[in-house]
Amino acid sequence: MAKKIAAIVFVFFCTAMAWVILGGVTADRTNSQDNKLKRAVGQLWGTPQRQSAPLVFYQVKQEQKVVRTTEGGKTVTETRTSLSDYYLNLESSDIRADLRLNHRKKGLLWYSTYQVDFDGTYGLINSTQDARQLCFQYSFPSRDGSYDDFAISVNGLPEKELVPTDGKISKWIRLKPGETAQVRVAYRSQGLDQWWYVFGDNISQIRNFRLAMTTDFGRIDFPENAISPTAKAKKGGGWDLDWQYTNLISGIQIGMEMPKKINPGPFVSKISFFAPVSLFLFFFLVFIITTLRGIKLHPMHYFFLAASFFAFHLLMAYLADHADIYLAFFISAAVSVFLAVSYMRIVAGARFALVETALAQLVYLVFFSYAFFWEGYTGLAITICCIATLFVVMQFTARIDWDKQFSGKT
Repeated sequence: MAKKIAAIVFVFFCTAMAWVILGGVTADRTNSQDNKLKRAVGQLWGTPQRQSAPLVFYQVKQEQKVVRTTEGGKTVTETRTSLSDYYLNLESSDIRADLRLNHRKKGLLWYSTYQVDFDGTYGLINSTQDARQLCFQYSFPSRDGSYDDFAISVNGLPEKELVPTDGKISKWIRLKPGETAQVRVAYRSQGLDQWWYVFGDNISQIRNFRLAMTTDFGRIDFPENAISPTAKAKKGGGWDLDWQYTNLISGIQIGMEMPKKINPGPFVSKISFFAPVSLFLFFFLVFIITTLRGIKLHPMHYFFLAASFFAFHLLMAYLADHADIYLAFFISAAVSVFLAVSYMRIVAGARFALVETALAQLVYLVFFSYAFFWEGYTGLAITICCIATLFVVMQFTARIDWDKQFSGKT
């Protein structure tokens, strides 16, 4: 009995090593493709966008300085006047951002691209004692992005002669003390993975702020260092989200993470690395059942059962490149179960093959692997499966005389 168990353990560890190699090869293949394809997707569709809040400032001349320089042996004297920038807070911000998700496949990988319709109206006020030329400076969310139907208007009058410089547009507006102005910025663009609205690089003061965001996708997630909405409501297949503040001081920004589609490579790698756990439970249950029923299985039988398990992951690793991930999963599962059941029917009879073997493989291979589709609940599902297995085995083996079993005496 001890030699038999040692041989089964050897088969188990050999199969586990094969899974580690398969998982590593699949992960490496995916990573090498991702590094190339993500740059291509960024060039075609855009990169993650970070829309910064506009800056408002005025300039004041400082004292004049006399500067002497030497050019061609001659001394040149010139008077230079320096300017200092003084920044003002936006008086109000009323923004709409409509996000529409569009998963795109490049090569063998899926990427979460999106379209965004941005429309923001900003309130400016000259809070100084003098009439000022205030500069409204808008920065594009991505310098290499594309912006359709881009428009800026001041108090309802469109500005047509604005030329971007270094990824920014500046509009000078003259205001009397206490006078206000409304500046509207609107565009349609596209990006990848994440969309952000950034208040500032450091802790910022935000007055009379409102951002209303709509999504056409239901699985919303907020990235790290992103602030949650103050109100949200389900609408159709998406959400209406609202961030509204009267006087907020914060260094946290507003962000949205686009839902990701399951990519075959990372998915197969993950279930391959965890496959030894499922095979261990399967071997454990088969060993107990055959011991209780007096069915003699040679370690070579365990080897072929392990091979049928490995066939599931191997077939899925390459089939998923050419078919839908769910279709590839069920085809691979059907092939693996067929291999094991048809083999055990010859070895131990139809009843053991169709009942014990098939049921155990459905639980410990198919269900165990399918649990990885349940993002966030995978660990819990596997834990429940392990505990349930332990309970069943403990109940059925409580009266076994293990000394007699291991001695080989009946």
